[in-house]
Amino acid sequence: MRLIRSLRRRLAAFAAAREGVTIVEFAIVGPVFFLIVGAILETAIAFFAGQALDTAVSSSTRLIRTGQAQSMSLDQYRSEICGGLYGMFDCDQIRLVVRPLTGFSAFSRTPPVDEDGAWQVADDYRVNCSTNCSAGNTVMVVEAYYKFPSILAIPGLTAGLLPDGTRLLATSRVFMNEPF
Repeated sequence: MRLIRSLRRRLAAFAAAREGVTIVEFAIVGPVFFLIVGAILETAIAFFAGQALDTAVSSSTRLIRTGQAQSMSLDQYRSEICGGLYGMFDCDQIRLVVRPLTGFSAFSRTPPVDEDGAWQVADDYRVNCSTNCSAGNTVMVVEAYYKFPSILAIPGLTAGLLPDGTRLLATSRVFMNEPF
């Protein structure tokens, strides 16, 4: 009997205690809060990286459009793109596809990765081909693809991620060379 009364008093005292409420509430809410903040930051970084890749490719197409890239190698053209990427990318992992088109309506794109996340496209840099790519008034397409690493790959919340946990960033430009 005495044990039961003592147990009741302790349970009542425990229910009335308020010393550790804040830490318990933080233990419940804190991880969710930090996950949301982390997801927001990662999304912002991914959008910034995508914009940086898009801007760098757009700037580099000027070299092709004006005929300045006629004698450039893949590494030289890639370094032109990497100059505008703020060190956010492993430049050797950017896949570049540069090819002439018969007209603006002839643009088509093959999926750069398959359903398993493996590359479907190889570096196809043909800027220095003498007759097709560097001729004036030629319609050209420049495509760039990059697998951007993801930090927070929470199971069930991986929309937009490839099976290997990366996010595919892609950009393309279709333009006509100037008559040079």
